[in-house]
Amino acid sequence: MTLSDGPSKGGSGLGSVPQSLLGVGAPEAPAGYEAFWRDRYRRALALDPDPLVRDSGGARNGLRVYYLTYTSTDGVRIGGWILEPESGMVRRGLVVLHGYGGRSEPDFDLPFRDAVMLFPCARGLGARSLLPDVPADAYGHVLHGIESRDRYIHGGCVEDVWLSVSALLRLRPHVAGRIGFLGISFGGGIGAMAMPWDDRIARGHFSLPSFGNHALRLTLPMNGSGASVRNILSSTPAALETLVWHDAATAARYIQQPVHCACALFDPTVPPAGQFAVYNALAGPKQLFVLTAGHHSYPRERVEAACLLQEINDFFPSN
Repeated sequence: MTLSDGPSKGGSGLGSVPQSLLGVGAPEAPAGYEAFWRDRYRRALALDPDPLVRDSGGARNGLRVYYLTYTSTDGVRIGGWILEPESGMVRRGLVVLHGYGGRSEPDFDLPFRDAVMLFPCARGLGARSLLPDVPADAYGHVLHGIESRDRYIHGGCVEDVWLSVSALLRLRPHVAGRIGFLGISFGGGIGAMAMPWDDRIARGHFSLPSFGNHALRLTLPMNGSGASVRNILSSTPAALETLVWHDAATAARYIQQPVHCACALFDPTVPPAGQFAVYNALAGPKQLFVLTAGHHSYPRERVEAACLLQEINDFFPSN
């Protein structure tokens, strides 16, 4: 599929996006932003992920299921899963990050049948990366360490993505140069913060990406993790200073790899303006799939989801 700067009709059939959304901008990066993230990436890249794989003994939809653990920054042991085709050649690798609801199993409906797929649970979340001192719910997790730019949990989650790529390459080195990233909601926002600095990721997909343009999104109605942040701003003014370093739209300004985005016109959890802020700011080739709604049921939801999966499959080449 040809990459373009224009919106795809996708499954929505709406044909156009309001200019108010396509015109949403991204905050300028604070001084020292690029050095801050490049230094974190350099330190993460020097770590040994020490990946351990255990066969679950099961398979589903033609995919063999393995349990995975690897070491991320701060000595945190990340848990997750690996899916591989039961037959055929593995030509590419994918890292797939979950939303703020966490993850209890891999996604078996993804259309890739020639890929090794790694499904990590970000630190403190999901069934396999819980931590005793980190809240496992979105409303508490999003606040953990928010008083400090260097200790904020989202920075650690970005590092978990980088170390997942390191683990994947340690286990399947032949997929180097053909690694993709897919993230939804929380995972899309974290992926946007991870991709600018990691050129081992060849291209990415962000669905309903969160954490875009914090200064704007915190003024908008929402019932997701952003509402939790907004509620503590009066008592924790340092939170805003932390968030400017962890803004997915600001990070998107630095992404040069091709990115496919699925953004919704209505979303009660992740404001559409924040989603489009990420898409609009992307510096490299990009493609937009328009969803009628996100984090909300609607009549055409299954039709649009099927169309989106097909478009994602086309976006990630197998060679």
